[in-house]
This record gives sequence, structure tokens and C-alpha cells, in this order.
Amino acid sequence: MRLYHSPTSPFARKVVVALHELGLSDRVELVPASGTPLDPGSIPLALNPLGKIPCLERPDGPVLYDSPVICRYLDDLAGGALYPGKPRLWETLTLEATADGISEAMLAIVYEGRLRPEEHRVPAMVAAQWSKVARALDVLEARWLAYLAGPFDAGQLALGCALGYLDLRAADRGWRTGRPGLAAWFARTGERPSMRQTVPS
Repeated sequence: MRLYHSPTSPFARKVVVALHELGLSDRVELVPASGTPLDPGSIPLALNPLGKIPCLERPDGPVLYDSPVICRYLDDLAGGALYPGKPRLWETLTLEATADGISEAMLAIVYEGRLRPEEHRVPAMVAAQWSKVARALDVLEARWLAYLAGPFDAGQLALGCALGYLDLRAADRGWRTGRPGLAAWFARTGERPSMRQTVPS
């Protein structure tokens, strides 16, 4: 199998972390790919018409995208436990969606600064996207710490990658301030071998 990915993408990192966690790293070739909505660059449009990474090319079936789909597939392939049984599954999926939403909002902020000419940038849009991030982090701090103390799963995996992306792209915003429980969880999770081996730079 081939995984088209970029090491700085939180969505691609999710899949690479899952490969490590599930013991599948040796079965997947990592193929560098990058691009933007304005320029697909080296993203294989023939495989993913949406022009996004990650996407997983398989010898025995259609190409898979996006990261939640790929992670579910890999978990099934390995007989893993990243997606637990019901009723916890619904919490896992909700946490994964929350984490992906944080990453999506941060990516929108990055694109606003990199792709739009300075005279056409909309500060209110950046503020609106960051408010999504801040609200999500506050909810995680207030309601999710007990869940985060449980077994490592796909939701926690996604959250670790999302918070790592905040460190990469928005370290100056100080997301840890006022969220000591979440910060402590992230510090512990960052010690997992799968997370240490995939830190974006």
C-alpha cells in the first residue's frame, strides 16, 4: 500500500500514528505529497479528486481518503482497538470529529495568511476560526478529561495530532493557558513512541 502524505499535515500524521500504533508501518510506503487549494502541487488528483492528503492507495481495492476513513480501515485490517465497541464508540467518533475540526480551523487560518494577498486578508475570518479552536479546547478541558484518562483510541490519537499542529502553527497563541488538564494529557500522550516518531517540524 502507498500513503500519500505530508509530515506537517495533522490529518496525514493521524494515519502515520495509527500505522505505528497498529503495527502496520512495514506494510505501507510513505509517499511525500503536498499542495494547497490554489495549487495541488504533488497531490495525486487522479487518486483523490478533492486534492487532499492523506490518501491510501491499495492493491486490492479503491483508493481511500480522508483520515477518518483510512484510520477505520487500518484499524479493521489490524484487528485493532482504536475504535472501541458501543457505546464508547460514539464518544471516540465525536472526539475524533472535534479534533479534526480544530485542525481544519487552524489550517484555514494558515491558508488565510499564506494564500490570500495581505490587502485582501480578513482578520474577522481568522478570529472566527480561532474562536472555534478556543471553544473546542475549553469544552475538552471542562468535559473530556475523564474520557482522556481512559484507553488510547482514535479520538485521542486525533486530538494529539491536532494539538501538535497548534504547537507547530500557533505556538504564540498559548493554547495551554487556562487548560492545565488538557496540557498535562498532551504532555503524557506526546511520550508515546508513535507520537514522538511523528512530531512535525
